[in-house]
Amino acid sequence: MMATPINRALDFVREAVGEASALWWSFFDWLALVEWRKLYVTWFLVFVFGVSFQLTEPAVWFILISFGVKVLAGGKRRAELTAREAADKANVATLERRLMEAQMATLQAQVEPHFLFNTLALIGQLIETDPKEAARVHAHLIEYLRSSLPQMRTKGGGIGGTLGKQVELSRAYLAIMQARMKERLQVRFEVPDFLGSSPFPPMMLQTLIENSIKHGLEPKVTGGTITVRAHVEVATLHVDVCDDGVGIDLHADEGVGLANIRERLALLYGKDAELVIETPPGGGACASIRLPYRMTEFD
Repeated sequence: MMATPINRALDFVREAVGEASALWWSFFDWLALVEWRKLYVTWFLVFVFGVSFQLTEPAVWFILISFGVKVLAGGKRRAELTAREAADKANVATLERRLMEAQMATLQAQVEPHFLFNTLALIGQLIETDPKEAARVHAHLIEYLRSSLPQMRTKGGGIGGTLGKQVELSRAYLAIMQARMKERLQVRFEVPDFLGSSPFPPMMLQTLIENSIKHGLEPKVTGGTITVRAHVEVATLHVDVCDDGVGIDLHADEGVGLANIRERLALLYGKDAELVIETPPGGGACASIRLPYRMTEFD
């Protein structure tokens, strides 16, 4: 019968001690971090309050105790709190980086080469009609896969590549597409050699080329020409893929490929990069990736 009131009393005491401890440490942390100027103002207000309500002695004791705590232990506590805050920020940064890597990996997984099975079918067909051409397409496919698979497996889907590698990959891809489209596909590369070492995200250039062929040249009976060019303008690297195909409706919804590029650019560069779609006066379409220029990935 007596156990319950005693337990309640003990619980009350424990809660009171816990609250008092929490209040003390909050006060202690405030003293450790507060600027001296603000503390002077606080002491003045406490002293005025104490004098007004005849509590001068408690006010003086508060001032003395807080001064002692501030001088003797404030520096150490401030260092501890600063270290804890830095650790918390580091943990948050780590989580944000892992989240971004997961998002990049998800987006990267969407740009795997969908034409692979069509290429294998083309090789099977050419084996019967043109074995030499089948051998050439097979060689291009091997070259393409040798270049593309390591980039697709780049950790986090980050930059992890150079413009030169992307051009090399695109050449192999376009060689395969030329074997499929024959004279309906012409290709021009206007990429200076010195830009080959500049960092450039994997698979973005190929995505633009795929989009150009699918929406610009394949619907056109006579096909056309794809031009890949790159230049630097005011510390910004411009990588363009232009075609003279049927053009593009700027008011239509973007497909998965272009939306993917925009999301990846936003994750990698924030507002410092963009994808620009334009319709040249002579017809066709031009897609341009613009991002901060660096000579090498170590700059």
